[in-house]
Amino acid sequence: MQQFWIRLVSLLIIAGSIMGYNFTVEKRKQDDKIAQMTAEIETLKARGTSTTSDNGSAGAYTDGTYEGSADGFGGNVSVEVEISDGAITQINVTDAAKEDGAYLTMAEDIIPAIISAQSAEVDTISGATFSSTAIKNATKEALEKAVK
Repeated sequence: MQQFWIRLVSLLIIAGSIMGYNFTVEKRKQDDKIAQMTAEIETLKARGTSTTSDNGSAGAYTDGTYEGSADGFGGNVSVEVEISDGAITQINVTDAAKEDGAYLTMAEDIIPAIISAQSAEVDTISGATFSSTAIKNATKEALEKAVK
């Protein structure tokens, strides 16, 4: 009988841990979405509420390809930001020779968040903080050149 109770308590602890983990994951997803939406709102506020430029094209940026760079953990990180129809369409890391490859690979997960938010005002990647901050700051530099 004692083994039954021990197993039951163990099972309840495991089930509670799994439920807590799932709750935490969902909460983080919600927080990330809120941060992206907030960044998008702040970007629109900073540029005015209009989403069209004087020439009638949609978006907040001038079309073209812009470069930016920033310091990462191991050295300089350079990016190339492509703007089409006034929106960020692609970000490529063009140089990060001194960055650790594993961290850089993790840090590149920030790129879809920046494109989704249409702003570099997004959260950094945990576990690759310096490298993702470098990508973020290099993108900010490039976007400053693209502001209408």
